Amino acid sequence: MQRQARAARGGLESEIINHKSEFRNSLLGYLFVVGAAAMWGTIGIFFTILRDEYHLSAIAIGFLRATVAGFILICALAMFKPALLRVPRRALLTYVGFGFFGIATFYLFNIQAVFLTNVATASVLLYTAPVFVTLFARWRWHEAITRRKLLALALATLGVAFVARAYDPAQLQLNLIGVLVSAGAGFAYALFTIFSKLSSGQSPWTTAAYSLLFGGLFLLPLQLVYVPELSGQGLAPLLENRAVWLVLLGLCLGPTLGSYALYNAAMRRVPASNASLVATIEPVVASIAGFVIFGQVLEPLQVVGAALILLAAVSLTIR
Repeated sequence: MQRQARAARGGLESEIINHKSEFRNSLLGYLFVVGAAAMWGTIGIFFTILRDEYHLSAIAIGFLRATVAGFILICALAMFKPALLRVPRRALLTYVGFGFFGIATFYLFNIQAVFLTNVATASVLLYTAPVFVTLFARWRWHEAITRRKLLALALATLGVAFVARAYDPAQLQLNLIGVLVSAGAGFAYALFTIFSKLSSGQSPWTTAAYSLLFGGLFLLPLQLVYVPELSGQGLAPLLENRAVWLVLLGLCLGPTLGSYALYNAAMRRVPASNASLVATIEPVVASIAGFVIFGQVLEPLQVVGAALILLAAVSLTIR
């Protein structure tokens, strides 16, 4: 009897330890998502400076973001971790898809959506992504669609709409092309999360290096042709003002490489649908950054929206 009692206590203690380890691992994953989303929240600042100060087009910004970041990362890995550049051939197909949908398409659509409409419209439609991710994750990875997750999805969507001031008709400028591009950005953003999950078996740095490499290659041909509404002065501003390189480096090292690694690391620890929902804190960070840097005052409903997003994110981490 005593032996059985000791065995039972040992099994209970082991189960408690496993639950604690799982909780810490999951919590770390959510913190990674929050860190990545915080970095993404600063992207609008870089886009605005590159467009208004240096007159770069959406095509040029997307291409430079992927190419410069990919070049920096591949050089760093070749010098310090060359083993991470060796991947199975079957993984290359995933990276090609990641590069086309999660990088080239997403970068181009996301930037151009802001140019065609405004930040409010683009933000609201961009964060339709968690819906696509939740449905795909249910089909591909059999992730449960619980009432808590549905409630978090509703709160996050409503919060994003408030933060983006979608309630103001003057802010919510709707036009057919702009809406289609913004919706395409939302779908591409969902694919970014899905491909991150599909490649979570590899190192986050390996995933980032190859997806950025292929993304830059897909955007390269667009630099050689004129596309109405997309092409601007091309890459000429890079030669006219050296200061533009400092802004590009900030964009590549922070909201691109830094957030990339954190988000891919999170995919190993939390469900894809949950990560996509928690990432909706990005517009909260963007609003705070706009207030601190540009003096943009938050309206009462924007503060309510930020609270709803944070509530949705926190609700997914509580057991």
